[in-house]
Amino acid sequence: MHLPPDDRTLSPRTGYTRAHWEAAADSLLAAVEPYATEDRALYHFPGDRRSWSGRLSDGLEGYARTLLLAAFRRDETALQRYADGLAAGVSGVWPRIEDRSQPLVEAASIALALRLTREQLWDRLDDGVRQRAAAWLGDALTAEAWPCNWELFPVTVGGFLGEIGYETEASGKAIDRGLERIEQWYVGEGWYTDGDGRKFDYYNGWAMHLYPVLHAWLAQDERLLEMYGARLSRHLDDYARLFGADGAPMHQGRSLTYRFATTVPLWLGALTGHTPLPPGETRRLASGALKYFLDRDAVDSHGLLTLGWHGPNPSVLQGYSGPASPYWASKGFLGLLLPADHEVWTAVEEPGPAERSDAVTSIAAPNWLLQSTRSDGLVRLHNHGSEDVRYDPYYTRLAYSTVTEPSTSYDNSLIVGGDPSRTEIEPLGVGEGWAASRHTAAGDARVSSVVLARGAVEVRAFLVSGAEPGTPVRVTGWAAGDGVRAELLPVVGLDDELAGVTGEGAALFVAVARLTGESDPVPLEEAVAVQAYGARELGVRWGDDEPEVRVRFGDAGVEISPHL
Repeated sequence: MHLPPDDRTLSPRTGYTRAHWEAAADSLLAAVEPYATEDRALYHFPGDRRSWSGRLSDGLEGYARTLLLAAFRRDETALQRYADGLAAGVSGVWPRIEDRSQPLVEAASIALALRLTREQLWDRLDDGVRQRAAAWLGDALTAEAWPCNWELFPVTVGGFLGEIGYETEASGKAIDRGLERIEQWYVGEGWYTDGDGRKFDYYNGWAMHLYPVLHAWLAQDERLLEMYGARLSRHLDDYARLFGADGAPMHQGRSLTYRFATTVPLWLGALTGHTPLPPGETRRLASGALKYFLDRDAVDSHGLLTLGWHGPNPSVLQGYSGPASPYWASKGFLGLLLPADHEVWTAVEEPGPAERSDAVTSIAAPNWLLQSTRSDGLVRLHNHGSEDVRYDPYYTRLAYSTVTEPSTSYDNSLIVGGDPSRTEIEPLGVGEGWAASRHTAAGDARVSSVVLARGAVEVRAFLVSGAEPGTPVRVTGWAAGDGVRAELLPVVGLDDELAGVTGEGAALFVAVARLTGESDPVPLEEAVAVQAYGARELGVRWGDDEPEVRVRFGDAGVEISPHL
């Protein structure tokens, strides 16, 4: 990908400016064009992989997601090509939008793109094409959505169709229904769970905030924009901390192949004026993420986005991931809707949170603890509240970071009786420097977990109850990544192999862990002192001149005193 020279005056940290974003968008759009069908209604990218929706749906996905990029870029030439594809698609090429079908997802991208480029694209279409397109999109108004972020796709379609005067009553009902539905999943402090349960991931940004905020902004609905904008602004307080100094987003959750779509809430806050971040920090975080992926083989030799995180990587894919799925990354170019003279483009880059200082930040809604260190720019996420409906290494591990990925050897896990599963996660609270939860392990075993963090050091404590006496227990730590070292030190109930066994009643297991980019850190034995007081109480001292922190495991929860 050919990009302009870095500008280290305006962007001292990334070198990227608006020109880099424009060049990246143009390059991605040029690269996909050879893979369009003759009528331009479908885009079939090379490779053997297909999603579970089939080749036709995958081709529609290729059209819809790259159209969204053209819409953000406002590229007249590209938009004309997509106008031709739209005319062909709604003349019988595209599959119908049916209940819980992938075309419902892609209809939202098409509708949003048409709404954003109405004068350049929609208004120039023949009446017959417009009528057929509206009728095709109209099926989205009544199609049943999966009970998650999918509820917002009819909202997005309804916003466009209502604006052009098509099925206004049905459009209004679809909007109201979807917005009412997501209220059930708003858990406060700017966070949604993606459907029932406790599924916290990037869908907060690239779906749960994006669609309602953009709809309110485009509809000029001040009441809705005030409500959703306030939620977005609060979310960004936490969200900005999920990026490492190298630009990497946190490696957690599903659909990670969307990559720099993680920048969506950053741009959305600037676009709508609902952000706590200075404009220079917004651009630094967003440009950092784009640069991070472009520098690490996200784009192949043909200029196409690959199915993976850096290069191709099937471990981050789901059954719905088709060859065009990575192009939801197009959402990351939302910032191009901001004019070139907007302060987010003209301000000098400012450092992100991971670059400014060491920090341990509790996030109550998902029951997470974020731990970042300025010396190496790493961010670690301690997960004590997020899980999917099934065991998923990208949801249910104890910790994630911006420099590691879940390993097949069950890193960051408590393994009871050879079983690494962690289900029915119950948050027990977060506080200054700590987070706690309870979960079900192998069989009927219950585990209460606490992590305490300072700098790059973590104390991980587990109280295991309900397991058969003699059940083996193992504690694992970080899987080391490039340029970082992972350490794990047994403290209580574990031998040098980080293994122990349960006895009668409850058993306490404690280890000290560290993930660091420092070449010569203080030895873990000197960084923290840990002392067990019986089977249910623990003392932690971070320094000789600091008070001992007591951790008490009770039947109802965990007590930390004095508060850190």
